[in-house]
Amino acid sequence: MAIELSKSQSQLSRIFKQWRRNRRAVVGAFILIFIIFMAIFAPFVTRYEPQKQNMRNRLQPPSSEHVFGTDQFGRDTYSRVVYGARLSLQVGFFSIGMALLIGCTLGLVAGFYGGMLDNVIMRFVDILMALPGFLLALSIVAALGPGMQNVVLAIGVSYIPSFARMMRSAVVSTRELDYVDAARSLGAKDRRIILTHVLPNSISPIIVLTTLSMAGAILSAAGLSFLGMGAQPPTPEWGSMIANSRPFIRVSHWAVTIPGLAIFTTVMCLNLVGDGLRDALDPRLKNVG
Repeated sequence: MAIELSKSQSQLSRIFKQWRRNRRAVVGAFILIFIIFMAIFAPFVTRYEPQKQNMRNRLQPPSSEHVFGTDQFGRDTYSRVVYGARLSLQVGFFSIGMALLIGCTLGLVAGFYGGMLDNVIMRFVDILMALPGFLLALSIVAALGPGMQNVVLAIGVSYIPSFARMMRSAVVSTRELDYVDAARSLGAKDRRIILTHVLPNSISPIIVLTTLSMAGAILSAAGLSFLGMGAQPPTPEWGSMIANSRPFIRVSHWAVTIPGLAIFTTVMCLNLVGDGLRDALDPRLKNVG
């Protein structure tokens, strides 16, 4: 047990050192941590309530009083962007958490046991993959009705196939290795083999996929809200902020460009962190793509 723990710590240390050498990933991580910090402590880093209207200050440009200006209802854009970060990160976390749990479970069972069970599960996954992810999420929200809870559910369902296929592929390549056969020959039960040998050695690509999928989930949530299917006014959400301020873009471009930059920055940082993890966990993929 001590030897296995030492090997695990050594491997984690190697991965962290390799990841730390990627300057873009480190910069992306620091910016992402800053965004998360701002979202968590939103009430303490903003001066105005995000939904408080003041028609006397409508469409004001950035100033010392309103750092990012105001929108058509006189609401402080900075406060709404910060509170919008909280909502966007929650959507990404919960939707991808749902997809991770369900998708990985399906992929693990299909890859480990194979046979008819594998065929049934993967045909179900193929059905979900028949539609592009965003179109599938849009269809689900259209059927269930607008709202952030339905957005979380829809985005989570749309990412289940990605996690299921990735996990199945990793498990299939792991289950035939010598140490798995040795565990079977010693009489280890399937549950112990899965939890002790198969899952820990199949998790690396899932970690990378989780990070990259969170970026896609945040982008999808913003897109659904932009179309009026996500957060409803006056809830501060980046996509809905862009949609609601779009008619005033010629006179107050900041109300549109700043939420757009928030989306761009968050998604870019998640992608940089994901690319860094991919290179650290599997250096062979560093120059691929």
